[in-house]
Amino acid sequence: MSDEDAANRSLPVTLRPTGAEDEAFLLDVYSSTRADEMAQAPWSEAQRAAFLQMQFTAQQRHYQAHFPKATHDVILFDKQPAGRLYVDRRDAEIRILDIALLPDYRKRGIGFALIKALMNESAEAGKSLAIYVESYNPSRQLFERLGFLPIEDDGLNLLFEWRSGS
Repeated sequence: MSDEDAANRSLPVTLRPTGAEDEAFLLDVYSSTRADEMAQAPWSEAQRAAFLQMQFTAQQRHYQAHFPKATHDVILFDKQPAGRLYVDRRDAEIRILDIALLPDYRKRGIGFALIKALMNESAEAGKSLAIYVESYNPSRQLFERLGFLPIEDDGLNLLFEWRSGS
């Protein structure tokens, strides 16, 4: 099933604000995004877990310090926690800080549906929609298919931007 087919059949996707009780789940989501990288590290499971906890905590602190007004939501699929979506709504731009799904929920059209909803929101508000994507991340193809254009490249990350009517 294509992303568009999935989005058109009204997926049971909702969002709810994160809470302290979600920390272990959010760490699992974060860890799942680093699984391939961690598989290459010559570390014990305890070392990997400690590293991932440290990186997750640093990332959370960074988001809180630099984007204090951002929304932090748990993505629910059929009422089950499936991922996370962090969004910073600025005067002229909506910035997706992070969108990540657990492996079992990937390639089901969930991310597509959420991004399309943010595209609609940005179009209605007359704002651009932007996200940084690592140059090697497979999700880059999704953003390109949706009409996002790279506007900045630091060699590792691309800043993609979408504007209504472009």
